[in-house]
Amino acid sequence: MNPGTLKQILLITDGCSNQGDDPVAMAALAKEQGISVNVIGVMEQDVIDENGMREIEEISMAGGGISQVVYAQALSQTVQMVTKKAMTQTLQGVVNKELQQILGGTKTVEDLPPEKRGEVMEVVDELGETVQLEVLILVDTSASMKHKLPTVKEALLDLSLSLNARSGDNRFSVFVFPGKKKDVEKLLDWTPQLESLTSIFPKLTTGGITPTGPAIREALSHFKKKRSLRSLLSRDDEEYYEESM
Repeated sequence: MNPGTLKQILLITDGCSNQGDDPVAMAALAKEQGISVNVIGVMEQDVIDENGMREIEEISMAGGGISQVVYAQALSQTVQMVTKKAMTQTLQGVVNKELQQILGGTKTVEDLPPEKRGEVMEVVDELGETVQLEVLILVDTSASMKHKLPTVKEALLDLSLSLNARSGDNRFSVFVFPGKKKDVEKLLDWTPQLESLTSIFPKLTTGGITPTGPAIREALSHFKKKRSLRSLLSRDDEEYYEESM
């Protein structure tokens, strides 16, 4: 079984969008393109209001991902958990489709006898260690996130260390919203390492607006640009391109 490359958007935010496209509609579009959207809501002493909570849940549901609201102090562990849980969920969906083709009907892993179910979940776990993973991280840099950004940086570096312990390839890209001159700004292009964030994060500025919808739209565009560049390359050139990324 070859599930191909798993593609995730990981949205880290603390409140409601208030600019541009509907983020729920953009998340649904991502799901149609085979990209899951996972959302982490970050709190400090304050509490995310009901509208913010509802939006976080709706974005993740529309994007076929998962959501979690967490205090800033626990962010590092949550980022790793959400990323890995979403990966397992996606792989389980791939396995379920194969089961339906083999067995017919609407059978899923849960319908198998306990012994067979255990064997299938072992396959899912193994795929989770070996499959290629692409995670595009969207970080809310609206004014209320100012004091949380150092924690976000540490959480992303921990995520890099955690996922790079896998045998499969990882690629990360990082965007922030709002950017200095436009709604969304790319901080880091596709790379297997997140260490370079150490020098970038202290320079970030925070703004008042929260253009979550445009940020998800830009993320989808970035996945497309990566695919279109590869399609221009020959097989040999593509291998070189992959090695040099």
